[in-house]
Amino acid sequence: MVAAWPFSYLPVGALMETPNVELLQAVLGGVDILQAQKVRPRRWKLRVLDLRNMTQDFWDVWPSRKNWYCSTETESQEQVGNKLRRDVKVVTDLSLRFYLKEHQTCLLQWAQQRKDSVQLCCVKMIIFAFPVEIINEVLDIFLPDDIEELELFTNQVLIFLGHIAPHFGHMTKLRKFCLTHTFLQTDMVVNTLADIEEMCALQFLSEFSKLNSLKHLSMEGIYFSHLPLQQLLSCLKTPLESLSINLCYLTHSDLINLSQCQRLCQLKHLNLSNVVFSKSGVTHLRVLLENTADSLQTLELANCRMGDSELSALLPALSQCSQITTANFYDNDISTAILKKLVQSMANLSNLTAEFYPAPLECYDPLGSVHVEEFSQLCIELQNIVFAKRQPKTIVFGTGICLECRRRCVYNTEIRLCQCWQ
Repeated sequence: MVAAWPFSYLPVGALMETPNVELLQAVLGGVDILQAQKVRPRRWKLRVLDLRNMTQDFWDVWPSRKNWYCSTETESQEQVGNKLRRDVKVVTDLSLRFYLKEHQTCLLQWAQQRKDSVQLCCVKMIIFAFPVEIINEVLDIFLPDDIEELELFTNQVLIFLGHIAPHFGHMTKLRKFCLTHTFLQTDMVVNTLADIEEMCALQFLSEFSKLNSLKHLSMEGIYFSHLPLQQLLSCLKTPLESLSINLCYLTHSDLINLSQCQRLCQLKHLNLSNVVFSKSGVTHLRVLLENTADSLQTLELANCRMGDSELSALLPALSQCSQITTANFYDNDISTAILKKLVQSMANLSNLTAEFYPAPLECYDPLGSVHVEEFSQLCIELQNIVFAKRQPKTIVFGTGICLECRRRCVYNTEIRLCQCWQ
């Protein structure tokens, strides 16, 4: 099929549901058949072989991929003495987890042996606890400016970033970058000398400042004392559309830098879940919300340990977020009175379609169980407050973890309570 394909783009990954070495070898063999011919067949039009497992319908996707192939004029210019250069671009996503899988080794070796006639292009790359020395070998096979999404999961954040920094700075099309600190059991002796970490951080930041297409930044479990948030934000070249800082400790200075960063004023998505805010810290969060009020669409503030005073301070800013469609305030410690004020304030936001609220403290007994009947009546009252203003698609009032079935109890327009209570 590959050798006879009459179009420029072939999304064969849509036909390969699971990685299969034999099938992959057959597909790549089709490219070899074409390239083995001394003179290009007139019917050969294949320019892009897409190995990604696309979720879209196969027949609707392939005709629209005009950006992946060159014009006929460009093709003729590439043909020199019947020897073709970079005839086919092979597009893939790559997930490196602990070790290279058999089908990944097959593809990388094939591309390495044909680097003069095949361009291997990776659009999305995920690296999870993978040996750094092998990563550098893998990255050498790809053109770094083809990578649009990069997700890194590592337990040696700064040392790891220092090793890949030379490749990172050349990812000119990178739109999404996710960095997660994983806590893995390891017997490896890790050199954590401060001067080495500082050198790695500076090397990474110098390369990070070269990213001119970055729109989405996500960090989880990162210690900003080692990778200063102020310097990271100052390296941003373009306004971000989404920012996620999860399970991170933010100092007072970090929050000031967030509220003053001009590259965050056009945020559409903000996730600060599992970040603990002090009373003074909430003031800077309010400024950030005010600065992004005209663009913000989703807001995640789950498990931030905010009490009545902290959440009350945010109400004026929240009421200005006219574009917001999703808001999550789960697992914050507030009273019934403040919860009602919060729901009333959010009820005026006409674009809000999905909202998640914590159960108030009064609904718990001393052992942490929920007073089911009292909570149920309160949910009905809160729901009526919202329905008086608009018709939400999803409204959820959480009660923490159900002690009966160990799952989260909720009350919304579809599920009255956790199923064990029904």
